[in-house]
Amino acid sequence: MRAMVLTSTGSLDQNPVPLELVDKAMPKPGRGELLIEVSVCGVCHTELDEIEGRTPPPKLPVVPGHEIVGRIAALGEGCTYHAPGERVGVGWIHSSSGDADENLSDRFRATGRDVDGGYAEFVVVPQDYAYPIPGVFSDAEAAPLLCAGGVGYRSLKLARMQDGQVLGLTGFGGSGHLVLQLAKHLYPAAKVFVFARSEKERQFALELGADWVGDTIDAPPEAPHAIIDTTPAWRPVLAALECLRPGGRLVINAIRKEAGDRDLMASIRYEDHLWMEKELKSVANVTHQDLLEFLPIAAAIPLRVEVQLYALEEANKALHELRSGHVRGAKVLVIAPSG
Repeated sequence: MRAMVLTSTGSLDQNPVPLELVDKAMPKPGRGELLIEVSVCGVCHTELDEIEGRTPPPKLPVVPGHEIVGRIAALGEGCTYHAPGERVGVGWIHSSSGDADENLSDRFRATGRDVDGGYAEFVVVPQDYAYPIPGVFSDAEAAPLLCAGGVGYRSLKLARMQDGQVLGLTGFGGSGHLVLQLAKHLYPAAKVFVFARSEKERQFALELGADWVGDTIDAPPEAPHAIIDTTPAWRPVLAALECLRPGGRLVINAIRKEAGDRDLMASIRYEDHLWMEKELKSVANVTHQDLLEFLPIAAAIPLRVEVQLYALEEANKALHELRSGHVRGAKVLVIAPSG
C-alpha cells in the first residue's frame, strides 16, 4: 500500500520534506480490530508537533495522521460492533483504558504517533475506537470532525459556558471554525469573540456568525467568561488571561506549545493575568465518549466544515502551509476518493 512515512524528527526548516512516500505492507487486523481502507485523512497541527519533536513518536518509522475516514475492509476475530463496508472514522485516540478518564491514562495510545495512522491506504484500529460517520457529511467534511471537532467539543465542555455568556476563541483554523458553530448551537444567546492574526481568518469568522473579531492582542468589547486557545504560541495565552473577566477560565486546546515566544511568559503579572480567581485549564487528548457524543450533534446542526484538499503525495506541502498559517478551515489528504 502507499503510505507517507516519517523516518526522523526535526525542524521543518532543516528538513523541509520530512515525509517519504513508500510502498508499505498492508496491516492485518488482530482480534477485536478493524482493517479500514482510508478514503481521506485530515492534516492536524499535532503532526507538526510529532515531526518537529515536541511530541515525538516512541519509535520510527511511523505513518502519521489521526483524522481518518474510510470503509471497513475486513474484521478481525471477535468483532461484533461493525460490518464490512461500513463508513467509519478514527481520531487521535487509538486505544486506552476505556475508563471515563481514559484520555489521562498511561494506556492512552495515539493514532499516527504511537501506532501507524491515516496517511496511508489502510489502517488498523480497535473496534471500540471506530465511529459511524453521519450521512450528512462527505468523507472530506467528516475528517476534521475526528480531532479538530471532537477535541474542540471537549474544550467547550471544559470551558463551562452558560447560555448568554461571552466566549472567546483565540486562533481560527480547523478547530476554531467548528467550535464557533458548535457554541452558537448549544448556547444561542451567547456571544462569540474571535481573536486571530489573519484578516482572512477574521473575515471567515464573521461569515460563520462571530459577534466580534480582532487581532490576538486587541481588547474585545466585553470581557469573556471563557476563552479557548488553539494556537501553537504563548503570546495568546498572556493576552487571553489579561482580558478574561474575574472568575473566567482559559482552556488551552493544544498537545504542545512551540518554544519560539516562550520567553514572553516571563512577563506574566499576577495582578493582571491570574488574580481574581481566573482559571487555566489544558485539554489532554480526547475520549471515545467525546466523539460518540459529538458526531450526532455535529450532524444535527449541521456543522459547515471548510476544507482544502490535497493528494496523499502532497502531505509535506499541506504541512508547510499549515505551519505558515495558510489556513481556512481544515486541510485534508485525499487517499481514495469516495465521498
